Amino acid sequence: MKKLFYLVLLVSQAIFAQTAFEKANELYRKEQYEEAVVLYEGILKSGEQSAELYFNLGNSYYKLHKVAPAVYNYEKALLLNPADTEIQTNLKFAQKMGIDEIKVVPKVGFSKMLSDLLDVFHYDTWAGIATGFSALFLLFFIGYYFGGTSAVKRLFFGAMVLSLVVMLISIASAITERNNYNMERPAIVFAEVISVKSEPKASAPEAFVLHEGTKVFVLENQDKWRKIQLTDETEGWIEKDAIKELKGND
Repeated sequence: MKKLFYLVLLVSQAIFAQTAFEKANELYRKEQYEEAVVLYEGILKSGEQSAELYFNLGNSYYKLHKVAPAVYNYEKALLLNPADTEIQTNLKFAQKMGIDEIKVVPKVGFSKMLSDLLDVFHYDTWAGIATGFSALFLLFFIGYYFGGTSAVKRLFFGAMVLSLVVMLISIASAITERNNYNMERPAIVFAEVISVKSEPKASAPEAFVLHEGTKVFVLENQDKWRKIQLTDETEGWIEKDAIKELKGND
């Protein structure tokens, strides 16, 4: 009986979320962006999440010229669907509304080669490639085992070695990308203007100033302060309430 109750509750929530989502989309089409935001945010508070939901919410905030919420929700959508080019494009438009122009320090040498290789696919895609080549390895092994001639056996053996190499590379890439994802703590500055300090205290000298919508990476927690790093590798301390982390609640 208890399981039935939870099932009914879950179905009711799903129906409510879908109805609210369609109504929010209709409000967006009518250019009633503030009303659409209220509904989209309400769906998120009910526990529903999807790349489309965050994307539509980001679009609504973008139309309202609210930089930080627009960038934040586009980034959330990308976390759920990193290969979506439409999300990537709209994110770039939203970022252009921001004031800060932070350069990206380019990687060089072996680290660049490794980074370029890993960035080709998301870790889920790497895992899927590894699964596919493990199946191919098994098929090639069967072909090798039942091969009637030495030429056929050599052919299947070569295919086995190749599929094994690709499988191992894919597994290593998936693990590395997953670990990088778990370790990385991206956040968006929500304060309109915030002074970043050289130490985690209000009286510390100002290191630099950031504006809303800028993406930072959290390195360390200390009470109400967060040590952050920019894409140009500049570091400093910012108040916790001035940023909103993209993975989890801060």
